[in-house]
Amino acid sequence: MILYEYPFNERLRTYLRLEQLFRRLGELIGRSHPLDHHYALVTVFEVMDVAARADLKADVLKDLERHKHQFEGYRGNPSISEAALDGVIAQLDERFVELNAQNGKAGQALTENEWLMSIRSRVGIPGGTCGFDLPAYYAWQQLPAAQRQQDLERWSATLAPLADAVLLLLRLLRDAGLPQKVAAERGQFQQNLPQGRTFQLLRLRIDPGLGLIPEISGNRLIVSVRLMRQEPGGRLVASNEDASFELTLCA
Repeated sequence: MILYEYPFNERLRTYLRLEQLFRRLGELIGRSHPLDHHYALVTVFEVMDVAARADLKADVLKDLERHKHQFEGYRGNPSISEAALDGVIAQLDERFVELNAQNGKAGQALTENEWLMSIRSRVGIPGGTCGFDLPAYYAWQQLPAAQRQQDLERWSATLAPLADAVLLLLRLLRDAGLPQKVAAERGQFQQNLPQGRTFQLLRLRIDPGLGLIPEISGNRLIVSVRLMRQEPGGRLVASNEDASFELTLCA
């Protein structure tokens, strides 16, 4: 099954972008080729660019606090394990303390490293990190893989509090959704959203064997899915076929 996700607000869009970048960073650091480590460093800079939003840290801290209050409200519920509840709240507290203790924005400490910032200033230029432009960076790329990995892990550690907090928030959000099987008639599906609940994320799983690609749109009142089929040239055309998929709304 292929999983598609659609965020209903800009804050969730930012979280999902960060999650993608953090996963890419973890994958690239674990490799050994200098080219992989070049793109790992580029990913660090991308995270810094996304985290440069003035209110991002405050948003994450507010979401951690909101989830904590929500879980505290479950205390005394006989259908919920107190031990499991304590574990989740402890994780929220830990992520809050770590992120709140960090001065400034994620990766701000790296801005004091002139060598890194000289690389950052040129990564957006096509071919701007050639050896004749940045000989010191080229020399770093020739170091043993283990030494480069150690450097990358040290630099990316400044992003860890934000990464841990965002990944925890997304996991809790996804776990809160209940999947349902739905059918799209002639390639179209619409569903009115229950009033009184603010959904943040839509998750859609579809069988890749169908060869269909969902185009998702939605707001606080309604969600719409149009199934498309990709032609050999890459152009998407609307499908008129009946098809089913799994839909999960996460609040």
